[in-house]
Amino acid sequence: METRYSYAIAVLLISIAPRFSTAQSSTVQINRAARDTWTPLMEVLKSERNVPVTEAQLQRLRDLPIEAVWGALQNKRYLRSFEGGFQLTVPNPKLVGRAVTMRYLPVRPDVMQGVQALAKEGDWDYQYNVRAGEDLKPGDVVVVELGGMVDRATFLGDVTGLGMRVAGALGVIVDGGIRDLSEFVPMKSFPIFYRGAHASAMADQVGVQWNGPIRLGGITVLPGDIIVADAEGVLAVPPQLVADVIKDAEMTVYTENFKREMMRSKKYRARDIYPTLSKELEKVFEEWKKTHPLAGVKPNTEGN
Repeated sequence: METRYSYAIAVLLISIAPRFSTAQSSTVQINRAARDTWTPLMEVLKSERNVPVTEAQLQRLRDLPIEAVWGALQNKRYLRSFEGGFQLTVPNPKLVGRAVTMRYLPVRPDVMQGVQALAKEGDWDYQYNVRAGEDLKPGDVVVVELGGMVDRATFLGDVTGLGMRVAGALGVIVDGGIRDLSEFVPMKSFPIFYRGAHASAMADQVGVQWNGPIRLGGITVLPGDIIVADAEGVLAVPPQLVADVIKDAEMTVYTENFKREMMRSKKYRARDIYPTLSKELEKVFEEWKKTHPLAGVKPNTEGN
């Protein structure tokens, strides 16, 4: 009996051994000098997020009000997707493009030593505001985690900003400081969202992660997210959701165009129009749709 029992245990261990071996050896070969920072999270999400976003889609996002895009993200359960409270170099910007993310931490000797060693291995400048002028691509939006720091935490000045602009960046969003504000104000096609301006240079913070997950105030931004930003604030849209978000946002705008028209007509009570249509107006809406195409819908602000 004991011999048969021992034999059964041995067979069981042999049968499950490959499973443990496979689990323990499921590693990823990491090149620490790669141009993008490797992180386990982005590796897991890579296949889901590998969805091309077209220029036509980016243009639709530029045309849509940020509130409608926000609402579409809420419907997808992306509840923490909007960050506001920025100062602006351009009074009424509309910034839409691909996020290139950068994370900064307070300087200390060992961190600085490691950052400079990696930069040497990868042949990039350890100063991310300088590196950005070399590595950014047209259509990129720079998004920087700086923990809201401003004094001695100014991510860019006019020279490094010009480098980013020449490389093709559409704009910059910094949860921290900038300098040379008077030089940026005339750059109407290169909006910068920032927490504060200061004369100091970037002395107390150093970039530790390029194109990895970051925190922008109260939201998460992943590299490759589609940034939609205007005077109200910043939205981060996952690329795999762009098509659905546009569709939902356009329907919101379409419905609200009808509601505005009904408000202006003065034929109905406000409560019959907003927030939801009355039974009578639902029928009117169905007729209205026949003469108002949904394709390419834009906000109707006439008479506002």
